[in-house]
Amino acid sequence: MTQNPDPRSFLYRADALDPERAKSLVSGALSACDDGELYLQYSAVESFGFDDGRLKTADYSTDSGFGLRGVSGEMTGFSHSNEISEAAVRRAAQTLQLLDPAKGEAAPPPRGSNQHLYGEANPLEAIPFARKVALCQKIDEVARARDPRVAQVSVGLSGSWSVVEIVRPDGFVATDVRPLVRLNVSIVAEQNGRRESGSFGMGGRYLYDQLFEEQRWNRAIDEALNQATVNLESVDAPAGEQTVLLGPGWPGVLLHEAVGHGLEGDFNRKGTSAFSGRIGERVAAPGVTVVDDGAISERRGSLSIDDEGTPTQENVLIEDGILKCYMQDRLNARLMGVPATGNGRRESYAHAPMPRMTNTFMRGGNDDPDELMSRVKNGIFAKSFGGGQVDIVSGKFVFSCTEAYKIENGKLGAPIKGATLIGDGPTALTKVTGIGNDMALDEGIGVCGKGGQSVPAGVGQPTLLVEGLTVGGTA
Repeated sequence: MTQNPDPRSFLYRADALDPERAKSLVSGALSACDDGELYLQYSAVESFGFDDGRLKTADYSTDSGFGLRGVSGEMTGFSHSNEISEAAVRRAAQTLQLLDPAKGEAAPPPRGSNQHLYGEANPLEAIPFARKVALCQKIDEVARARDPRVAQVSVGLSGSWSVVEIVRPDGFVATDVRPLVRLNVSIVAEQNGRRESGSFGMGGRYLYDQLFEEQRWNRAIDEALNQATVNLESVDAPAGEQTVLLGPGWPGVLLHEAVGHGLEGDFNRKGTSAFSGRIGERVAAPGVTVVDDGAISERRGSLSIDDEGTPTQENVLIEDGILKCYMQDRLNARLMGVPATGNGRRESYAHAPMPRMTNTFMRGGNDDPDELMSRVKNGIFAKSFGGGQVDIVSGKFVFSCTEAYKIENGKLGAPIKGATLIGDGPTALTKVTGIGNDMALDEGIGVCGKGGQSVPAGVGQPTLLVEGLTVGGTA
């Protein structure tokens, strides 16, 4: 029986850098700084692209390196390398000599934590290559057999395994091993010369075996196919200011983009967010509670510790419409005189951390979703979203609906195409008039971009009734 290697063996080698030497080097390099750390990372990533009945791409890559950061006041010195060695760390430390010496006491280390939100096993090694390709082939075959209108099927399967270690000058060391998998199914359906598409994905911080369960990948086919065939019957979307009923789960991406980024610490410290200086004020309708929680087991946006070593936690950002706190990394928390919240995140060792969301969602209310629909005389039901554009500072957004319907006299009407929702997050929060009792998190497909960095993220919400959103349509 073979024994799995210690994950730290992917970061340290006797002929390059060992753990004790790393602590000594960091202690010396950051001795004149307020804060900072050595961030070591090894990652393995694979992806499969199956399209038009054939395996089109199969990629595998590994990467390792470190980022050394020193913080003095508001200044940050950062250097990175894809060579983990004593010599490379010494060279990186020279960059930090440009920083002004710290004027106060060094920031204390993060609190210790033993929380493990996911397993350490490597999903890339648990299932053979041939089985992964066979799953893609099976999904393609089953989807085509399910409906004669299916013209094209695309399947994406991807996974990653990352080992990170944070080494601080005060001797604090934290290690995290992070699995991540994802399955996506996209279907194009054709009828009478008209083509429409639908897609569905799922994933999380677990092994591939959950995605290989027949019930789960069949559901992905059903959802993608349903969206495509519904869109075949769609009519032009009406335009103008309308009542909008947002579905549960993935539509929370609108909340994430239009509101979530404005609640991140850096924008509020600099006074550039619509929520700056408004702690304790009403910023949303009564009943609206928005939470960021990076400590939910096996969720895509979860982390046992953030990328500065701070344990993740549940952060209630808005409670019953009142702004309670912002999401903080260590730098912005220290400068604002508040605790770090476990939201210091980075794309990789080559990036410095910044305040970022994890799993951001609105809590459920007491309203029955069907009753909420019955309140709408004339409006739209937005079940799923695709791409969008958001001004992070103002919260102004434009989101495209990938599946939406008319609502007429409280009943679900014809599917519509070309609908876009236009507005701004802070205003939209005040227009919420109904909150469903069906809160759901998304299926595990979110990717959040900020400052040129992309990280996995989760979203969620209950069914929401919002009065007076602008709908950009085709009619």
